[in-house]
Amino acid sequence: MLKGNGGIAKTADFVAAGIKKYDVAALCKEGFLERVRRGVYQLPGSDQITEEQLLRELLPQGIVCVESALFHYGYSDFAPRAWSVAVPRTASRAVGSIGEFPVRAYYIQKEYFSLGRTVDSFNGVMLPVYDRERAICDCFKYRTKLDSETFNKALNAYVADDRKDLANLSAYAKKMKLYAKVMNVMEVLLGG
Repeated sequence: MLKGNGGIAKTADFVAAGIKKYDVAALCKEGFLERVRRGVYQLPGSDQITEEQLLRELLPQGIVCVESALFHYGYSDFAPRAWSVAVPRTASRAVGSIGEFPVRAYYIQKEYFSLGRTVDSFNGVMLPVYDRERAICDCFKYRTKLDSETFNKALNAYVADDRKDLANLSAYAKKMKLYAKVMNVMEVLLGG
């Protein structure tokens, strides 16, 4: 089960496979399993589980967003201390259950949650992430949560990016009701 799950499993995975919680504890005590953190296990002697693998396991419905997405695309040179992750508004219990894992949750309305969702590699681990245009729209949406240096650097880096898609940016901004704010700033940055 562990090998088929990327070398990591949660208590719930064991229970779903018919293994009782106290048996999981016994397997740890006898050295057949290694506890990575509360409720997360790996085989002993395995490579250390990365934050990316833990994020995929702990918040499978989460989408990397805002500061973490900006850093991923090279729009910010500041590596966030915590993972910025978009989750549905109904996921507050899941976010609360991950304990000490460094995550900053953004609770997103259902109609905007999948907008711009894609999948990309984070140190070899495939994770859902918002695309470049959604990350820029989120800069405007969460403007008060970003420092001005991060905001300005992200917008300037996006304008200089050859992979930008202004049609998508415009469409996302309209759907998210940010069109006037986004277009006013982009017109200036793009030179009219």
